[in-house]
Amino acid sequence: MGRTLFDKIWDTHRVAEATAGVALIAIDRIFLHERTGAAALKSMAAAGRPVHDPARVFAVMDHIVDTRIGRDDQTLMPGGQAFITETREAALAAGITLFDVTDRDQGIVHVISPEQGIVLPGVTLVAPDSHTCTQGAFGALAWGIGSSEAEHAMATGVLRLVRPGTMRVTFTGATQQGVTAKDMALALISRHGAGGGAGHVVEFAGEAVRGLDMEGRMTLCNMATEFSAMTGIIAPDAATYAYLAGRPYAPASFDAPHWSGLASDPGARFDREIEIEGSTLAPMISWGTSPEQAIPVDARIPQGPPRVHEYIGLEAGQFIAGTPIDAAFIGSCTNSRLSDLRRAAALLKGKRIAPSIRKALVVPGSMAVKRAAEAEGLDQTFIAAGFEWRNSGCSLCFYAGGEGFEPGSRTISSTNRNFEGRQGPGIRTHIASPEVVAASALAGAIADPRKVIAA
Repeated sequence: MGRTLFDKIWDTHRVAEATAGVALIAIDRIFLHERTGAAALKSMAAAGRPVHDPARVFAVMDHIVDTRIGRDDQTLMPGGQAFITETREAALAAGITLFDVTDRDQGIVHVISPEQGIVLPGVTLVAPDSHTCTQGAFGALAWGIGSSEAEHAMATGVLRLVRPGTMRVTFTGATQQGVTAKDMALALISRHGAGGGAGHVVEFAGEAVRGLDMEGRMTLCNMATEFSAMTGIIAPDAATYAYLAGRPYAPASFDAPHWSGLASDPGARFDREIEIEGSTLAPMISWGTSPEQAIPVDARIPQGPPRVHEYIGLEAGQFIAGTPIDAAFIGSCTNSRLSDLRRAAALLKGKRIAPSIRKALVVPGSMAVKRAAEAEGLDQTFIAAGFEWRNSGCSLCFYAGGEGFEPGSRTISSTNRNFEGRQGPGIRTHIASPEVVAASALAGAIADPRKVIAA
């Protein structure tokens, strides 16, 4: 019987069977960030446990760093500076690689790991962050863990893992203009529920997936955690190897037979299969307080739980397009890469956001993305349109008690979560692609980007 891509990675990393369906899995890469890194490293040091292989462990300042130009260790989060300084001290003491606040290569973990070639096809990679699944776009088995698991992985090089089920989600056909990986993800979650992938590794496949560039594939896998999957994964192909070629931590060549075998075999059986016709998809936007509460941007709001309607302030039956918004945000590990910024800037070029927009931010996913965007003049397009241009970091993807939107604001955001209070107290968040964010900022209300593209 043919094996899935997940089966192959699991088998090559299985150190020992613990009990039926549970194994010790070798961990190739570990990433930490400043919200949890210091705690894990200091706990290990206090117990007298060294990092097993420091060359495989990386730390980055991304979650609570100030993204304003000219930043230093100071943060807007109360007590945040201590997270930064303690993580720095612990990382240096442990001898692991650190991407510090002012480093040239600093950025969001799931953006800089691919940029540096740290994630590679076939590896296992973990981090105390639920969106580690982003890196499955490279054919890696990448998943989020807790701080205690991070300690165990750093000390031993292995983790105890219950073998998950397998699911294949196939997007057939080609998507229409204006439809992105974010829309594909939201369509999947809205149709099959936020818990639809629970207990599974989800392999994304099909023509529409193959048609995505690597940055689009990262967006698709990023949202696997919003589907409750253990992780998302996409088999590597020529686009994958071309992206990784020449990266600092990538091998000099991908010609070895090992790389070519990283795909599910013909006839491989999955525990579950889902098929979605890509040509039927439209730009999507969330209307409620869960990613599963998402609809096409030109659709009517369905009936949902009364609490959701009360919080979001929208009634069933009304068109979501035309809903006034107060703020716009482009950023996060979901949609902050160069291609995301290019597409949003293309809609904004020569235009100005609506006067009703009280705050509009663009936060690149890494300093490398920021430099590349500035070399193309994208920063000037955003600034001229009325957006504030920032340094890289997680920023307002989530509210950490520091910078925020005005309480009660309605925000259009390229982030991954629209939970109650996710972006601040009382903030009503609508998640969508960068194109929908840009089009809505121009209109001052939720808008269909296809109308801007066609204009």
